[in-house]
Amino acid sequence: MSAPRPAAPAAPPAFASVFGLLGPHLQELDQYLHSQLTAFEPEVRNMVDYCIDTTGKRIRPTLVFLSGWRGPGVVQPELVRAAAVVELVHLATLVHDDIMDGAEVRRSRRTAAREYGATAAVLLGDALFAHALNLTTQFPTTEVCSAVSESMRRVCAGEIMQTLRRGSTNVTRADYQRIIDLKTAELFRVSCFLGTKLAGFAPGYVDAVSRFGRHLGIAYQIYDDLADFFGEEKRVGKTLGTDLASGKLTLPLFLLMERLPASGREEVLAEIRGQRPVQSALHIQQMRDLDIFNAVAEAVMAEVGAAATALQAWPGEAPTPLLLGLGEVLRGQVAALRPAV
Repeated sequence: MSAPRPAAPAAPPAFASVFGLLGPHLQELDQYLHSQLTAFEPEVRNMVDYCIDTTGKRIRPTLVFLSGWRGPGVVQPELVRAAAVVELVHLATLVHDDIMDGAEVRRSRRTAAREYGATAAVLLGDALFAHALNLTTQFPTTEVCSAVSESMRRVCAGEIMQTLRRGSTNVTRADYQRIIDLKTAELFRVSCFLGTKLAGFAPGYVDAVSRFGRHLGIAYQIYDDLADFFGEEKRVGKTLGTDLASGKLTLPLFLLMERLPASGREEVLAEIRGQRPVQSALHIQQMRDLDIFNAVAEAVMAEVGAAATALQAWPGEAPTPLLLGLGEVLRGQVAALRPAV
């Protein structure tokens, strides 16, 4: 039987107010995460604490809280624990990503790899993964552990696929789509699944919100790939320009090569293979000239639209307008990247 739910808001609120609504939830999350430091060995607690900072966007915990929304002021302990699980998994993936990308900055400060060295950072990411799984065993049902462990496996599979294709030009658009579906969209999906499931929503709505999360995750990764070329490090808060430098083919690069003449395409491919120095400034200008920004932005908007469609049959559920607001936030983020004419 579904748990009682409050009446849905009459209209979607201005999304700036949603983070205000989540203030108590995110505060509980931060307190809970820091309370977990004592579960780690004393010798590594400062390293874990360095990762569990409060400057991140907390997008995945936000999805947990909004998917399980029961109304303002209602902070469910099981959602706080689930949000902590997905955030720890996400932090672990960031630690590992930064090692592979050679990134210097994350969340406007030195990456864990830069702070502690790559070898220690690998093990730190592993420790975060392990503790996330340990937390899932504290739920009264094994379904949470099963869902999270499966998602972790899928996320790692996506990262492995991407790693094996670094520096390779034998990558298709379908490969790219599959990689981002696994490495990014999967954690968005499971965040939405956990929120609705633990809040007691009907199975049909759990499925719909999970589909919403998947499409939003794909949209967010495409946006992130766009920001790697058109963002500003101070605004984004992390090292940019790493995709081409690390030999990763992303949607902006696929579209650029489709529109460049054969000679220009071969130059980009040589850079991906590490056969010539990366010409980032040149390619950003080429992207401007060939209208790559708008083409990639359209791909983001298509996924945001698909996410909204997943919730179309559920307008009366309390989380629906709040989740749709996340799509509007992403639209705004893409607009903020748009280069000046």
